[in-house]
Amino acid sequence: MCQLLGMNCNVPTDICFSFEGFCARGGKTDEHRDGWGIAFFEGLGCRTFIDVQPSIASPIAELIKNYPIHSTNVIAHIRKATQGEIKLENCHPFRRELWGKYWVFAHNGNLENFSPAAGDFYQPVGDTDSEKAFCLILNTLRETFPQGKPSLEQLYPVLKTITNSIACQGIFNYLLCDGEHFFAYCSTKLSYIIRQYPFAAAHLIDEDVSVDFQALARLGDQVAIIATTPLTDNEVWTAINSGELLVFQEGAAILS
Repeated sequence: MCQLLGMNCNVPTDICFSFEGFCARGGKTDEHRDGWGIAFFEGLGCRTFIDVQPSIASPIAELIKNYPIHSTNVIAHIRKATQGEIKLENCHPFRRELWGKYWVFAHNGNLENFSPAAGDFYQPVGDTDSEKAFCLILNTLRETFPQGKPSLEQLYPVLKTITNSIACQGIFNYLLCDGEHFFAYCSTKLSYIIRQYPFAAAHLIDEDVSVDFQALARLGDQVAIIATTPLTDNEVWTAINSGELLVFQEGAAILS
């Protein structure tokens, strides 16, 4: 199946280090060769790159590894297709507008025999179970809160209910973000680490690359990295419990 990578932080930060290790899993250290994508929130904008080539061989991925785009929320995905052909429209992350904001979604798993009823507003463009699930989530939120985005306290239980319903159909690990709140749901496998003062050096598992965050970060900076499996071998990652929906904001887990 696919793999997920996310970043949520309190100051705009680049994801070059984490993405380099993650990118290697798209055909070098792992078998996820069926496309990839990444989305960066920048203010109200959202910069998205997707490609059907394996991330390890993609010139676009090479650009991302070397171009420090600073963002407070990032979602990336490398694909090993279970449903849907290897086409651009089936590459994650998917993006839609809801309540005047971009929402971005990426899924790792497989929802067998998942055929939700067509919604009144959001329709999938490709033919993946993942995009169907994303459209179902957004249609549910839009129908439940037609006047606009509710408070997090109102939104969370509705999102958790529809998530639980979809998760009954198979494996449903996902990352979802609107640029303000970052949601991470674990069905089977998802971990995170929060980097903050005092910062230390980190070493990638998939590439022989290290970085000393103490030399780059400042007092008060806080960065949460979420990944299907840990990206570094000298840091302590926290496994998210199966069935748990975490909310990250400003580089911290604020609700579960």
